[in-house]
Amino acid sequence: MNWSQLLSPQRLQSKTDWHDQSRSAFEQDYDRIIFSHPFRRLQDKTQVHPLPVEDFVHTRLTHSLEVSSVGRSLGKKVGEEIVKRHTLLKENFSLFDFGAIVAAASLAHDLGNPPFGHAGEEAISDFFIHHPIGQSLKPLVTESEWADLTKFEGNAQGFRLLNQQQFGLKLTAATLGAFTKYPCAAHFPERNKLKKSQKKYGYFDSEKEIFSSAAEQLGLIKFQNGAWCRHPLAFLVEAADDICYGIIDLEDGCRLGLISEKETVELMASILKEQFNTEKLNRLSGLTEKLGVLRALTINKLVDECVEVFLGEENAVLEGKFDQALTDVIPSAEGLKTISKISVEKIYHARTVVEIEASGHAVLPGLLNEFVSAGQALQKNKLTIKQKNLLYLLPEEIRGAIQQQAEKTYPVLRSVIDFVSGLTDRHALSLFRKINGF
Repeated sequence: MNWSQLLSPQRLQSKTDWHDQSRSAFEQDYDRIIFSHPFRRLQDKTQVHPLPVEDFVHTRLTHSLEVSSVGRSLGKKVGEEIVKRHTLLKENFSLFDFGAIVAAASLAHDLGNPPFGHAGEEAISDFFIHHPIGQSLKPLVTESEWADLTKFEGNAQGFRLLNQQQFGLKLTAATLGAFTKYPCAAHFPERNKLKKSQKKYGYFDSEKEIFSSAAEQLGLIKFQNGAWCRHPLAFLVEAADDICYGIIDLEDGCRLGLISEKETVELMASILKEQFNTEKLNRLSGLTEKLGVLRALTINKLVDECVEVFLGEENAVLEGKFDQALTDVIPSAEGLKTISKISVEKIYHARTVVEIEASGHAVLPGLLNEFVSAGQALQKNKLTIKQKNLLYLLPEEIRGAIQQQAEKTYPVLRSVIDFVSGLTDRHALSLFRKINGF
């Protein structure tokens, strides 16, 4: 692969590459994402904890903004050296373009996540695996379509949102490439889970042609049918996410009293090593200031380590031979793993987290049951009054998509899932209660 092609500013659904001279195409990508409706909904989607009364913790929105900030730093630091190594790039690109691409892709990285965190993904999948109505749909779809339905993936839903024909954001190929951490399909018998890029999947069957077009434009290396190597900047997007949820979930856990201040400080100190100064820390007043300083120092060190590994592996990355998470091979990898282990034990299994996951497993299959049944009734032209009313509860664009393709099962199901997965936590719970008369 070559950087000039990988940094393509061309938009897939546009015949021209014209853009405003005051903003690069990649900066426009960032602006399109931040003003989009799916991004705004992240404000009321759980990151790990539901919003407590006592203190502020992160939502998907604040998490995405922070990941984008770290991603920009990673991109600019890498871009500065890449432009020096490949002097011809200077004619059209700068370190700021690298930063803008990673920042935009990082900003969008959670757009496809459903309500109730990762439990929401499992709940949507479980509807098709275990629910009688969900199971009954298997004969009506192809094998690859069934794999999409039974393994709902927020990354693939995000790619779908970004590329919807009528309401998509029409991003550049470079940003779409950097966004896609898993450039393969759900139905992929040759999947090698030892490769980080094949651990999950990045696009639904409905978007396979769009991703194929983007991959061809970017010059991504194609491995097997339905799988490509990662866009190099996707490694930086993944690293920004790994760094933020590792360190900031720990900070939230400390604020909520799930992890002691002493243990939190020790965990960050294990990464900072010689940079950690107990005397300076003790001169700071209050938990907020201490956590803020430690967080900044720790994130900065992890960023520098990821940049060093990426630049050292540049040739292997461009040849499609490097396929690991940067945070798994940096010097501080063990420190991050320890933080992750403690987080699982003390944060992710906290009562408030388990409660919201339990809610997701009841609410989302319940909504899918109602709206999928209405979609099936529409196909058979046997709608009850309740089902007619349910369809009117759908946004106009979702209702229109279902009515236009009512005879095709998979597109109807995709539209229903678009609606349910796009709901905020509160809206999903409120709608579920109203429909069921609670």
